Amino acid sequence: MRKFAVIGLSTFGFYLTKYLSETGFEVMAVDSDEGKIDHVKNFVTKAIVADARNKDALEGIGITDFDVVIVSLGDQIDASILVTLYLKELGVKEIIAKASTEDHGKILDRIGATTVVFPEKDVAYRFARSLGNVNVLDAIPVSKGVSILEFGPPSSFLGKSLKELDIPNRFGIQIIVIKELVPENLVIVPRADHIIKDSDILVGIGKDEDFEKLLKMK
Repeated sequence: MRKFAVIGLSTFGFYLTKYLSETGFEVMAVDSDEGKIDHVKNFVTKAIVADARNKDALEGIGITDFDVVIVSLGDQIDASILVTLYLKELGVKEIIAKASTEDHGKILDRIGATTVVFPEKDVAYRFARSLGNVNVLDAIPVSKGVSILEFGPPSSFLGKSLKELDIPNRFGIQIIVIKELVPENLVIVPRADHIIKDSDILVGIGKDEDFEKLLKMK
């Protein structure tokens, strides 16, 4: 099982350490604020007060022993850039860095972040998609103009098989998962003969413009 280190206990960092720990992963939390460390020390594997802007301090706490290091210092732009640079120089293989702006994200990418995340931007996108169409239950951006959407089937889909609906050819959308609510069941890569029910939730991947067409169906 992979081991995680989270540097910076902002709201994002706090909940990340909490959820990773609850999932059963080994997690080390690092922050220069002792009060923030006190809030997580009861559920993480290690909780360390340290200034991650100090390269020797990072090395001293054994940061290279972790498979993934998450830099949650998005609002402290200079600090997040410096820490990401040090992690790269120390040889950390997977660095996930939180960015607050597009330019910040570009810099993090250039200096060695494996993945750059924009939590506020992603949450706003998902919320906006769900507000924009009552059938959309969740949305995850994959790349520019491409998303994974969780949505309720249009009424015209009910009682028909995926083969009959021919969603990939008609709409350019690939259905990758179906969540059956009655009875509760998860169908991964559903078969062509799966009949759509009103209690089904479809999860598809495709271009946003193609989803717009599909979601206009009655």
